Amino acid sequence: MASPGSGFWPFGTEEGSAAAESPGTDLLPTCNGEITTMSFLQDVVDILLQYVVKSFDRSTKVIDFHYPNELLQEYNWELADQPQTLEEILLNCRTTLKYAIKTGHPRYFNQLSTGLDMVGLAADWLTSAANTNIGKMIPSDLERRIVEAKQKGFVPFLVSATAGTTVYGAFDPLIAIADICKKYKIWMHVDGAWGGGLLMSRKHKWKLNGIERANSVTWNPHKMMGVPLQCSALLVREEGLMQSCNQMHASYLFQQDKHYDLSYDTGDKALQCGRHVDVFKLWLMWRAKGTTGFEAQIDKCLELAEYLYNKIKNREGYEMVFDGKPQHTNVCFWYLPPSLRGMEDGEERTSRLMKVAPVIKARMMEYGTTMVSYQPLGDKVNFFRMVISNPAATHQDIDFLIDEIERLGQDL
Repeated sequence: MASPGSGFWPFGTEEGSAAAESPGTDLLPTCNGEITTMSFLQDVVDILLQYVVKSFDRSTKVIDFHYPNELLQEYNWELADQPQTLEEILLNCRTTLKYAIKTGHPRYFNQLSTGLDMVGLAADWLTSAANTNIGKMIPSDLERRIVEAKQKGFVPFLVSATAGTTVYGAFDPLIAIADICKKYKIWMHVDGAWGGGLLMSRKHKWKLNGIERANSVTWNPHKMMGVPLQCSALLVREEGLMQSCNQMHASYLFQQDKHYDLSYDTGDKALQCGRHVDVFKLWLMWRAKGTTGFEAQIDKCLELAEYLYNKIKNREGYEMVFDGKPQHTNVCFWYLPPSLRGMEDGEERTSRLMKVAPVIKARMMEYGTTMVSYQPLGDKVNFFRMVISNPAATHQDIDFLIDEIERLGQDL
């Protein structure tokens, strides 16, 4: 087995025989898959870097054009029941890039492709790689990739952490991420659109510890706070930064000789110009509820989520999508009709389970009794994603939901 960074490793030999297996059984999170994973990813990076270098070489073609029927005849593009080996996956990567248009080529002219920016590419790789399946960033992995990027001459400039992911409601470890950002002088942004409201709760605000160290934060009070749509905020630490970035000094809009304090003319610091005074809705609600009112509202929603989780985690016919109590009000689960219970894991079970949530959701809508979202994610087939943000909901409503799912899915 070649060491990480040494390029293509010996597939098919006794040393590299594991690579002849399915990629799903070789790579992380499979046990002892670290070396194979690192070697595979290094080869992918090498392929991409070769492509990037060629993209800026004027002696290379913008496109190695072949008619589609020629490519169909020359290569096997069919999807098969059985997985390919990692060697075949790498070959697919090379083949795809070989015949792709080099949109970063200096002689490719198109309004939608404006070249290939190295820092932007590094940021894209960085933010895509440093997240787990449940949306939590791994600090040690983040730092390793920052170091690798810098060693290759890239300049990582931003880390976007999440406080309350859309699907699982997961919170990134903000303190550890803040330490890394400070160490490498990188801008730290926190997407608190969904989870930012937990700052109102003395019981739950610890999940956002470290957010005070961020350079910027996004927050949507129209989500967990219940403020009518639309109400969104972008908060930045540095005073005057928004003006210096966005100010256009449009004299036909923001005259400088007005008779009042121009600091109240905040429109010139925003990305958009014309809009409603959306903050008034939050202000008025805050006034009416007080901080304690918002706190009680948020605590109630999280308590209901925990109630649902406790009701179904060991209940017959239910499987949780991930282990452990949810961090937010997102409760993700599968409902297994009686026909699927006891069935061994396999292609047939997965295929049938995938159809359960959509059918139950359709029946919910037809009867008009309740509604809950469903979705697939990665290798996980359709599951219910219950999100509780309506303070009007009660334990009785949660009980009704469980009973209704079972009633509507009993015959599937």
